[in-house]
Amino acid sequence: MGRSTAIYPIRFHDVNEWFAYAGVMSRPPTPKLTSDHLADIGLFGGLSKETLETLASSLPTSRIEAGSLVVEEGDLSTQMFVVVAGELEVIKKGESGGDVRVAVLGPGDWFGEMSIIDVQPRSASVRAVAPTLVLSVTADHVENLLYRRDVKDYALFIMNIARELSRRLRVADGILAHFYAALSHQYGPTPRR
Repeated sequence: MGRSTAIYPIRFHDVNEWFAYAGVMSRPPTPKLTSDHLADIGLFGGLSKETLETLASSLPTSRIEAGSLVVEEGDLSTQMFVVVAGELEVIKKGESGGDVRVAVLGPGDWFGEMSIIDVQPRSASVRAVAPTLVLSVTADHVENLLYRRDVKDYALFIMNIARELSRRLRVADGILAHFYAALSHQYGPTPRR
């Protein structure tokens, strides 16, 4: 779900916009990105041109139809995704069993990175709300295309993930603080022990 502080000069809200930008007249089954496309995404910020070229030629892309699940809460996986074009929603199961939308993702965002870092079951589901193009990054890609090739670029990649996780934690802290303040205003402050 990564939206870094990097400036995204070109944002694609629709898969067809991306195809038009990339100069593709018809929709190929597996479009490839260039190193320039990757350089505009915060996850890949600071990586060397050589590493970006290797990633661009090695990482697969997939089209996701509106309504399709990309990942499901509770599944085990070691794969993350980068949104190239389109829109997705992050959903969690609520206590009543229904879905609760917790975030909306667009071009330049990424999700599933926790599965690369801690190899735990997925913490949420992600579903396309519009036709979407995603780039897939597996733990094997991270090890073989980053760690074994260039430790500096590997460290930058992991730092980019850490920065985004830190940003998300700050947002969650703010939401919890507002929620607690609203509760304490309505029901009174919690007594101190």
